[in-house]
Amino acid sequence: MQISNEIVIQKAKSLGFDLVGFAKADKLENESANLEEWLKRGFQAGMKYMERNSDKRKDISLVFPEAECVISLGLNYYTPHSHSEKKNTGKISRYAWGKDYHIIIWEKLRLLEEGLKEIDPEFRSLSYVDTGPVMDKAWGVRAGIGWLGKHTNVINPALGSWFFIANIITNYRFGYSELMTDHCGSCTACIEACPTNAIVDEYVLDSNKCISYLTIENKDKIPVAYKGKFDDWIFGCDICQDVCPWNIKFSEICTTKEFNPSEGNSGIPIRNVMEMDEKMFNDKFRESPVNRTKLSGLKRNALFLL
Repeated sequence: MQISNEIVIQKAKSLGFDLVGFAKADKLENESANLEEWLKRGFQAGMKYMERNSDKRKDISLVFPEAECVISLGLNYYTPHSHSEKKNTGKISRYAWGKDYHIIIWEKLRLLEEGLKEIDPEFRSLSYVDTGPVMDKAWGVRAGIGWLGKHTNVINPALGSWFFIANIITNYRFGYSELMTDHCGSCTACIEACPTNAIVDEYVLDSNKCISYLTIENKDKIPVAYKGKFDDWIFGCDICQDVCPWNIKFSEICTTKEFNPSEGNSGIPIRNVMEMDEKMFNDKFRESPVNRTKLSGLKRNALFLL
């Protein structure tokens, strides 16, 4: 039996995915050129892995030789809760409030791909959730699930930018989605709100200045120049998305209960972090994205806030 676009959309949405789009597996010529320019300017900071596999990021057939189509999927993670405003409490980025999205999405992808293979054994695929040499946001835009916002997150008019992106590369040919028009217009709210001026130009982010990078991926000390500019963020930062009019007006509460804050994980008292040992850290953040920064990183961030 032939697999249609409608079958993929129906199965994906039955598993909880909110957005589904289809892109032809062409080379990402313009996107790759933009990435190379970004790298030349050193905006990747300490993320050296971004400098590798540029050929694969440009040509997805080098990742999956049979590639004909990329199915891009969006999973909403917005919950009806607010960041902690308590004094001496470190804020945690909304995406890390609940269970690690990789764990949740990998299972959904497994079920989706297995289901499609049952319909047609000729269906072959390889999937990624911001892992591997794949330009996830670029494929999300190519597949029409949103446009790239000036804060460099993908925006969908019905959901805003509070969604994770996963991509399935497949040997199947589908009807391809239309590109979505950029609706940022003259708005520069995200650029103006960033306390460290990390959005150095429209659609250009300097990771060296980004609070999310500095508190998560960064392995070194946080530059003293940013003292007093972190607004109590201890893991990640949501400022550029919080001020986005598309998020303010159109955010929808997600259906994935695991994305709700677990054990007060929308914020954590700085004193608690300083008193935490490895066992306490692992018990609290075992299945949380916060685990990425390790206890040493979280304590570094807490000391910086102090």
